[in-house]
Amino acid sequence: MTLPQALDRRFTIAPMMEWSTSDCRTFWRLLTKKAVLYTEMVTTGALLHGDRARFLDYNACEHPLALQLGGSDPTALAECARIAEDWGYDEVNLNCGCPSDRVQNGMIGACLMAEPELVADCIANMQQSVKIPVTVKHRIGIDDMEDYAGLVKFVGTIAATGCTTFIVHARKAWLKGLSPKENREIPPLQYDKVYQLKQDFPHLEIIINGGITTLEQSQSLLKHVDGVMVGREAYSNPYLLAKVDQTIYGDDCHIVSRDEVMQGFMDYCATQLAKGARLNHLTRHILGLYQGLPGARQFRRIISEQAHKPGAGIEVLERALKALNELPLAEDYQGV
Repeated sequence: MTLPQALDRRFTIAPMMEWSTSDCRTFWRLLTKKAVLYTEMVTTGALLHGDRARFLDYNACEHPLALQLGGSDPTALAECARIAEDWGYDEVNLNCGCPSDRVQNGMIGACLMAEPELVADCIANMQQSVKIPVTVKHRIGIDDMEDYAGLVKFVGTIAATGCTTFIVHARKAWLKGLSPKENREIPPLQYDKVYQLKQDFPHLEIIINGGITTLEQSQSLLKHVDGVMVGREAYSNPYLLAKVDQTIYGDDCHIVSRDEVMQGFMDYCATQLAKGARLNHLTRHILGLYQGLPGARQFRRIISEQAHKPGAGIEVLERALKALNELPLAEDYQGV
């Protein structure tokens, strides 16, 4: 087997449950060709005992693409890593950051930060099974774990296996008392701890995640770490991604317009509709494309009200685009 090329993770898009689906990633690829995309988390149980194609299938345009796994059994994770490699993924990532009660009960996610030796066993088994990179996504800490010392122990223990890429959400996770949504917002961002981690482990690739909303902010963070991972902003304001290739990667390619993105996505929708997909399952990912522009409210309203109807087709998107371009400016700015 030919060894895979190293991934350029200067800009990555986070795994987001129910958001970063294959349809959504295909949409993002109309905006950026360079960013590394991550799937929703897939548990080892779902992959080993469920419909693999449902969880793993993707479109060829989605590369470079990483599969995020949830689990804590070294043998099961190794098998799932092999499956991911055989399916053509460019990377497999272990989730050690999700704070939800549901995954904690299965020893998945942020609770694993209290078990660095177990995580190291998981990573070692995965690495022995595949040639694609095996990476970890985690928090800076959990609950009352001694902040920086605990983070150093966690990363150092896993790095000893040969793992070199750590994606660090710069917030603690409180596993008791805060919901997953609150865990994304209430614990304060502590970028300084991630910067210090890079200084203390200069040989590791450190990717920072949490609260990143602009490319200017991304460029500033890249002075301290090796890469950034953007989450919800890529979903709510996807046109942010249109200048990633030029701004972050130095590519001199054409900056795609929103209308060009829409045309590409309508072509994709036509293909998927012909296969039996429902329009609203596709269009829910694009509602923020015109965010902040005149007509954005009308664009969202038409799609939201009409895409779910039986038999809805491309004409809904055409109608939304027409409304976007025809509304009087004064009306457009009300409530956009």
